[in-house]
Amino acid sequence: MDERIAMRSAKHRLSMHPAWLTGVLACVALALSIHRLDVLLPARLWWQAIVSPNASDIREIVFCASDLPRLAVCLLAGAQLSLAGAIFQQVLRNPLAEPTTLGVSAGASLSLSLATLFAPRLLFGGQEWIALTGATLGMLIVVALAWRRRLAPVALILGGLILNFYCGSINAVLALFHHDDLQSLFIWGAGALNQNNWDAPQALLPRLAVGGALAALLVRPLTMMSLADDNARGLGVSLRFVRIGALALAVFLAASVVASVGVIGFLGVLAPTIVRLTGARRFRDRLIWAPLFGGVLLWLTDEAVRWLSAVWTSVPTGAAMSVLGAPLLFWLLPRLPALPDTVDMSSHAMHRTRLRLPAWIALGMLALTAAVALGLLLGASANGWQWAHGATFDALLPWRGPRVFAALAAGALLSLAGVIMQRVTGNAMASPEVLGVSAGASLGLIALLFVTSSAGHFLQSVAAGAGGFATLLAMLALGRKHAFAPDRMLLVGVTLGTALSALVTVLLASGDPRMDSLLAWMAGSTYNVTAHDAAMSCVALIVLGAVAAIFMRWLEILPLGESIATSLGVNARVSRFALLLLAALMTGVATLLVGPFSFIGLMAPHLARMLGFRRAAAQLVVSALLGAWIMVLADWLGRNAMFPFQIPVGLVATLLGGLYFMWLMVRGKAAA
Repeated sequence: MDERIAMRSAKHRLSMHPAWLTGVLACVALALSIHRLDVLLPARLWWQAIVSPNASDIREIVFCASDLPRLAVCLLAGAQLSLAGAIFQQVLRNPLAEPTTLGVSAGASLSLSLATLFAPRLLFGGQEWIALTGATLGMLIVVALAWRRRLAPVALILGGLILNFYCGSINAVLALFHHDDLQSLFIWGAGALNQNNWDAPQALLPRLAVGGALAALLVRPLTMMSLADDNARGLGVSLRFVRIGALALAVFLAASVVASVGVIGFLGVLAPTIVRLTGARRFRDRLIWAPLFGGVLLWLTDEAVRWLSAVWTSVPTGAAMSVLGAPLLFWLLPRLPALPDTVDMSSHAMHRTRLRLPAWIALGMLALTAAVALGLLLGASANGWQWAHGATFDALLPWRGPRVFAALAAGALLSLAGVIMQRVTGNAMASPEVLGVSAGASLGLIALLFVTSSAGHFLQSVAAGAGGFATLLAMLALGRKHAFAPDRMLLVGVTLGTALSALVTVLLASGDPRMDSLLAWMAGSTYNVTAHDAAMSCVALIVLGAVAAIFMRWLEILPLGESIATSLGVNARVSRFALLLLAALMTGVATLLVGPFSFIGLMAPHLARMLGFRRAAAQLVVSALLGAWIMVLADWLGRNAMFPFQIPVGLVATLLGGLYFMWLMVRGKAAA
């Protein structure tokens, strides 16, 4: 067994030593820097500018007060994030742990947004402590969510994913109401490394030095934590003290970077993972090489961004790191060690109410009818809450009707897609939102917008469906090697979601006028849904739902396994391909209506399973009714909760769904 593990590890190891890899990237980054700086200031004047800068020469001022501090920030911030990621991975025994996946960056960013809007006086005391408070709270929430499963890796990933979505939704709501106040903060929060003095390097350097020294003191106990808990205790390691101290150190390192330069995605997982694969297998070695490689990688990325800004537009380096890091992370994904944890959301672990399906369908139809009536008839106005009737109802119906029925169709489609994906992959955590299919659909639509600005609803649906299907194919290819392991599936969702957010930030920074409507759509707005759009979405629900009914036998057989499916005459490859294509089309249509994230595709199938509906037909019908009901209520709440301001239905559904799953995880019913 040990020999097989060693052979498998050697197979996945990269051939270049971390010293060589770091050196090569450093040489490339240095060459790019010299070429760029030589245009600004000849090399013979560099030392003269550093030793005695000429205050009347703007080139020397830019060189000394902007270029050099930015280079220092790249090296220091990259090293600090990589060091934090290496510590997180070692303490939690999780190769996927890093500030982004653990909610640390999301908590720090949200705390700064809240302080900027509601307590600006706190910023005078230094934004680092605000970011540290938010990062600590974010980490504590993720730990609390995964506590019932003893901080299992998949539970931590799931908790971080939910917290990232949740904090992102709150930030989006704040941006809707305070866009002008937060615009500069969001651009900075995307990881813009522009500098005009040495304040950021002077703040980061002592923190990195102290963090590195403390990490060096913790090398031995943290190395022992690679062993089983009982063995580590037998060697005299105080697990609780070491875990708390190391986690506090990693959170502090990550939060100080967020406070200084904003969020830089994926670097905390890329650098430690790459140096591990290139030969730094001991934790002591990773503590040395991960910061060095991380600093150089961020430096190289920043140089690429600065070259891009000269030929196209200015892009925040943190956002570019996320966009560039996503494909690199996908490449590394098959090379990561398999995690033994599984996500248990099976119905045998949950309470089941044994009622007949017709009774539940009748109850669901009654509840859905009541929600539709509520959405059409009751609403807030300048004179308070009012029931619409008579001429008032006739006047409001063209405005309320399309939104209500579009939300209904989107909720049902996402729920159906979630059921199909869960049954096809055999993974109860599969859903369009979690696995990044909604993000893929969004990328397909964004690509279409840049090809043509006059695309109709049908072409938009096709583009979104194609993007979602491409994501599903990537997920299928990644999952087959590891039997659709939850950690691989969740990482796909985290990666695509982060990459999508970073790409949107890049596009918004470009100043393209098409991005304003894209931002409103990303939030899940039904503001501009027309009667034709609502009618087409309802037709799509009927047609795609009928197709799902035709494939009912496949949905019953595929969860039993490929061998059983083959013995029953079902071609697993063809059936899985057809069902995933159907789920992608459903997701594409729904994403056009309510944006890329809503949790409905995960929440509704899970609720149906909790009620005891495990057969394919029953789960499909009950999930569709639940998803439609929740989305209609979310649209009604978004229209009326803060009247006259409106919250997009996708954000409301994400906020409600996030709370629901946090509650389930705390109770231990949805964690890994």
